[in-house]
Amino acid sequence: MGLSSRSAVAIHALTMLARWGDRSLTSAEIADSLASNPVLVRRILGSLRNAGLVWSTEGRGGGWSLARAPRDITLYDAYAAVEEGRILSRHAHPPSDACEVGRNISALLEVEFRDAERAMEERLGRTTIAHLLRRVLANEREPAPVDS
Repeated sequence: MGLSSRSAVAIHALTMLARWGDRSLTSAEIADSLASNPVLVRRILGSLRNAGLVWSTEGRGGGWSLARAPRDITLYDAYAAVEEGRILSRHAHPPSDACEVGRNISALLEVEFRDAERAMEERLGRTTIAHLLRRVLANEREPAPVDS
């Protein structure tokens, strides 16, 4: 299947919810930050809700909030909530057994791809939404470079 933009949207939404943790955000507010469609955002938020990362309230003053502390949500949690299948695509159909490369490549690639996927999962598991939020806020405090 491969990685889609759903992970980036999910991480963006979770970071926004962490930033304004004292109030719920609507899908429209999150979509504005993403320059995206609220329907797409609601779909992603629904997957995050199913994974126990966010919750929602309906009605006036309702919206979306984090279900766990930002320090307890990793980028891998977000990825796993919204992505399906493997990160790296495999052969769509079995290669030819009549060819020495075809007979062997799938097994060889499986080892390499799985190691790469484990490395990505481990790396995403080390970064939390709290880490991203701290970096966002630090970037906002840094003065803009002066053009010469």
